[in-house]
Amino acid sequence: QVQLVESGGGLVQPGGSLRLSCTASGSIFSFHSMAWYRQVPGKERERLATVPPGGSTVYSDSVKGRVSISRDSAKNTIYLQLNNLKLEDTAVYYCNSLHYWGQGTQVTVSS
Repeated sequence: QVQLVESGGGLVQPGGSLRLSCTASGSIFSFHSMAWYRQVPGKERERLATVPPGGSTVYSDSVKGRVSISRDSAKNTIYLQLNNLKLEDTAVYYCNSLHYWGQGTQVTVSS
């Protein structure tokens, strides 16, 4: 059974930073790409960044330059470093691999 568990969300002021974590159980981590998405109520889920097991990372144009995705194979964990956060970054952030999704972690950017 595959489980993805996110953590690290919270309330941050504009211009601040957060690091989100997603830990995967099962064998999925070693063989498949993992990605971060976010969703604002009433809008479609948006893919932000993808990190394959051994290839190059890919970023959405909407966040390129402000986010960094990485993976730690020893911990079966991926990270999303969010920098220079803006009000419009407020959303629920999800971890994904294949058809598996985490429960999401809320990021709120507010002064």
